[in-house]
Amino acid sequence: MPIHTRNRANCSVFALFLVLMIFNPVSAQSPVFACDVNANPALSGYGFCNSSLDVASRVGDLVKRLTLQEKITFLVNKAGPVSRLGIPAYEWWSEALHGVSYVGPGTKFSSAVPGATSFPQVILTAASFNETLFQAIGKVVSTEARAMHNVGLAGLTFWSPNVNIFRDPRWGRGQETPGEDPTLSSKYASGYVQGLQQADGGDPNRLKVAACCKHYTAYDVDNWKGVDRYHFNAQVTKQDLDDTFQPPFKSCVIDGNVASVMCSYNKVNGKPTCADADLLAGIVRGQWKLNGYIVSDCDSVDVLYNQQHYTKTPEEAAADTILAGLDLNCGSFLGQHTEAAVQKGLLKESDVDKAVSNNFATLFRLGFFDGDPRKLPYGGLGPKDVCTPSNQELAREAARQGIVLLKNSAGSLPLSPSSIKSLAVIGPNANVTKTMIGNYEGTPCKYTTPLQGLAASVSTLYSPGCANVKCSSAQLDDAKKIAAQADATILVMGADQSIEAESLDRIDLHLPGQQELLITAVANASKGPVILVIMSGGGMEISFANDNAKITSILWIGYPGEAGGAALADVIFGQYNPSGRLPMTWYPQEFVDKVPMTNMNMRPDPATGYPGRSYRFYTGKTIYTFGDGLSYSTFAHNLAKAPKLVSIPLAEDHTCRSEQCKSVELYESNCKNLNLDIHLRVKNNGNMGGSHTVLLFSTPPSVHNSPKKHLLGFKKVYLGSQMEDIVKFKVDVCKDLSVVDEVGSRKVALGSHVLHVGSLRHSLSVTV
Repeated sequence: MPIHTRNRANCSVFALFLVLMIFNPVSAQSPVFACDVNANPALSGYGFCNSSLDVASRVGDLVKRLTLQEKITFLVNKAGPVSRLGIPAYEWWSEALHGVSYVGPGTKFSSAVPGATSFPQVILTAASFNETLFQAIGKVVSTEARAMHNVGLAGLTFWSPNVNIFRDPRWGRGQETPGEDPTLSSKYASGYVQGLQQADGGDPNRLKVAACCKHYTAYDVDNWKGVDRYHFNAQVTKQDLDDTFQPPFKSCVIDGNVASVMCSYNKVNGKPTCADADLLAGIVRGQWKLNGYIVSDCDSVDVLYNQQHYTKTPEEAAADTILAGLDLNCGSFLGQHTEAAVQKGLLKESDVDKAVSNNFATLFRLGFFDGDPRKLPYGGLGPKDVCTPSNQELAREAARQGIVLLKNSAGSLPLSPSSIKSLAVIGPNANVTKTMIGNYEGTPCKYTTPLQGLAASVSTLYSPGCANVKCSSAQLDDAKKIAAQADATILVMGADQSIEAESLDRIDLHLPGQQELLITAVANASKGPVILVIMSGGGMEISFANDNAKITSILWIGYPGEAGGAALADVIFGQYNPSGRLPMTWYPQEFVDKVPMTNMNMRPDPATGYPGRSYRFYTGKTIYTFGDGLSYSTFAHNLAKAPKLVSIPLAEDHTCRSEQCKSVELYESNCKNLNLDIHLRVKNNGNMGGSHTVLLFSTPPSVHNSPKKHLLGFKKVYLGSQMEDIVKFKVDVCKDLSVVDEVGSRKVALGSHVLHVGSLRHSLSVTV
């Protein structure tokens, strides 16, 4: 979901809103809620205000009391009010991508709650490969959101997370996503959603806050060489759609039980996603059984009519989207045109009832119709529960776990504060604040910049080297001078929202401006080891640095959140052993020179020289690949338990009993409880304890243009020096050892599957 107001006609209104917020801060106030029986005792007689009834009964009672015009007010994000029924206006649009955000009108900060914990941007959190962490962050964010709701500063419906696949390194919004891999993205999606939503006690009919998985689907072009998201038609094969783009959304709904899915701006194979009944009613609501509401990206119903010209009239656009399965319009379009669509016979009032019922059901699960939330579960939460020391420590820990060590020459890192008496800190991102938190941000509790984090341990000399990341003219003299004096040099370079952002895709992968010149000049002048730190969402073309012996270490720190500088210092000075792994491939510039961003195909095409995308299919050269990441220790893997053969049970009359098959369809009868145990003995052979990220991959048989390899699962394990432990994976044969065929059907691939962790290989034969 974009910050649409930044990019469209409403930008001046948004800017004015920010100015007013700065000069007229909102103090704490009463929360917004319905069924205030203390103010209006008559409400106690309404069924929808009776919290002892089930959700469906309460929804039905409410909908039958509303006029068509009143119902239509609940089809848009600025919903209601219906004063005669004690229902106030409600703003659906709040954001919580990596902390409670001020983006969207539903949430604001004030003197009562001046900031919230700002975790690393999602791409860095994903690099931790830690499902427990994903969920823990979600729990903290929802606690802070509820605390803010109780003092009238936040809504209950948050349009996060972004689970789109990071298909192309130029995409400005890749920073918001969990990366390029469907398995990692799926596990992040379900984990973060569960952390946000799960109510105390685990009642599925209750929500702590309501999450939303976006942008559905195959959405990852914002603005590239004149092609924008409002007009882009993603041409996607059935195989790529079901194999790559859909799994995170499926996991959101089925595994995470997410309360909402947001359809995207773009067309998929010629049809706007928000008007595609197959994608919405058919898959999200039908196949996956969404328990919640489907919302449009902001103004996307307006976009499909006014910019994509998908329908001839606005009434047709309103009717098409609601009939396709859309329940809520971020924007005003459905509020303006739905009644006319009903009057013209394009839509029945019962269709409107169906949509608003899904919206109301979500609000009932949130307790919005249960009276004053301060007297309900979570009612004790307030400003004291925001920016707590433990929440801020989790932000630091999340950044530490995600930081990826990409290069480390012998004797370089970690630095010892006892032997490093002075440190040169150089670069346009060395002392930044807001850059560290990326987009869809909130006001953080506080900032610790890289310079501040490093200066807390040793004496530092500082030079920015460039005025900003665009680095139009590098100031080399001061930077070279302090590098020549210091015992070690830290260069903090990379990007910010002026380089990669919503509505801003990159054209190339090079470090901006004269950054490369600055890095090379400083490295040549430095007296001691040179550590290059890249702050960015996407990968950078840094072959020159990887190949330069003077640059002894390279770290990628994403956009590391409010505590990023402290986390970086923890890693550099060896207080934390790095364990992050890249959640996306880093390509050389030659990749983007040859491959249009608009080509959605994941698989290579030898006939045209198209190299494919992501580690699963890409056939060209890389700088770093998915899963790369070093440690200060060395870890050994040995197989403790793994079968060599698994047989798929088939019915007596199945054709594959008499014919040789390359794969078999997935049926509940032959997939039930078909799980394998894979146990690995992992030992830390190093002198330093630390966490280790274990990635289990499989290379399937070469059938149906299957991936070269794909991720089955991942675990995070802490091991002290010379310690070992058993890491256990449970492999679901039908889910994990299946591939998607050319027409989008998932099948178990028969033949030899090679399981691997690092250099360890194990062959598993799948037969019938």
